[in-house]
Amino acid sequence: MASRSPHRLRGPIIKLRRGLALYQSYASPYYFARILNPRAQRYTVRSTKETSRLEARRVAEELALKLCAPDSPAPQEFSFKTYARRFVEKGRRLAETGERNANYIRTSRLFFDHDDWGLIRHFGQRDVRELTTRDWQLYIENLTRKRSDLSASTRNMLMATFRNVLKGARDDGLIDSVPDTPRLRQKDNPRSFFRFAPLVPPDRDEFDALLAGAKQLAEDRVTVRGVEVTEELYDLIVFAVSSFARPTTTELYALKHNDITVETEPKRLLVTVRDGKTGFRVANTMPDAVAAYQRIRERYPNVGGEDYVFLPGYPNRATAARIIQRQFNLVMERTGLKHDLVTNTNRTIYCLRHTAICMAIIRSHGRVNIYNLAKNAGTSVDQVERFYAKHLPLSREMPKNLQSFGEG
Repeated sequence: MASRSPHRLRGPIIKLRRGLALYQSYASPYYFARILNPRAQRYTVRSTKETSRLEARRVAEELALKLCAPDSPAPQEFSFKTYARRFVEKGRRLAETGERNANYIRTSRLFFDHDDWGLIRHFGQRDVRELTTRDWQLYIENLTRKRSDLSASTRNMLMATFRNVLKGARDDGLIDSVPDTPRLRQKDNPRSFFRFAPLVPPDRDEFDALLAGAKQLAEDRVTVRGVEVTEELYDLIVFAVSSFARPTTTELYALKHNDITVETEPKRLLVTVRDGKTGFRVANTMPDAVAAYQRIRERYPNVGGEDYVFLPGYPNRATAARIIQRQFNLVMERTGLKHDLVTNTNRTIYCLRHTAICMAIIRSHGRVNIYNLAKNAGTSVDQVERFYAKHLPLSREMPKNLQSFGEG
């Protein structure tokens, strides 16, 4: 004869109200509460730890109240935190295969985990099936009060990250659609750059002053934190402005000699950016990059194709970037170029990229193809127009270009 299960009911189920009942089994002396969670639309069982029916009923009501409260933690599999982690893990896998840029995932993790305004800190225990437009609005209103210094761009990126998490819930069939999250209007401030002729008179050319400052530091054999400044800093500045490369560990400092090919007609370098901010691209440089690159090759005659172009003696690219940044800051301090009076901001080495784009627009007298410029620089036409073109003065050639219908 088969043995009887110890989990069989000891007496009838006691229905207390709709969605709440008590029962006992032979496996335990305690009463158990069976509670219908209206959010999850399923039953949850909790032990009351009581043998008295009256006490068990009281505990069951308390458990039901806590479980069904609007602000009670969601079941783990439906929580915002769970879907945020799934989004990061999916992004990490895509980054490993080159389908998504690793910087995007690192930025998303900051938005999730920031101690002050992180999305997980605010929404982590919330049920993704219950989040609404109003929940997002309350969050962004509170954030604006607490951190008025956060730009509209940062808040819009937070919004995009929030939506990406809920898209995962939508794809799993938990929600029919992602709640509306109105985009904040952004103010497009002009990018700071080093002004150059013909924007300014030759005696006020900031870019020339920057180059002269870099050359002087090398001639004086100045040392910054134990590393001597050489003419490599000068060549890096020329190369960066001529190549449009971002001075980051994934673009400029990631370049290896195998990534560069010298071309003629016109004289230029073809620079392969393997994993830039916008992914893979091959960029054409301006002519000055060729001479700078040739000097770099002469400086390091024994390097191989897979050696880094800049500071090849430092395998850690973050270390190489910090060395150049410190030297570049000293150049700006010595030349008085650190603070941009026009934008009222302090310049960084990233201003070299802004200078490159502005030079391409101004020195072409308006003839440069904005689409080609954006593609070559690894950005968008919208970005070029919003942050560069519309803030630059009209050239003398502009009226002619507007009235030109092509040349025969």
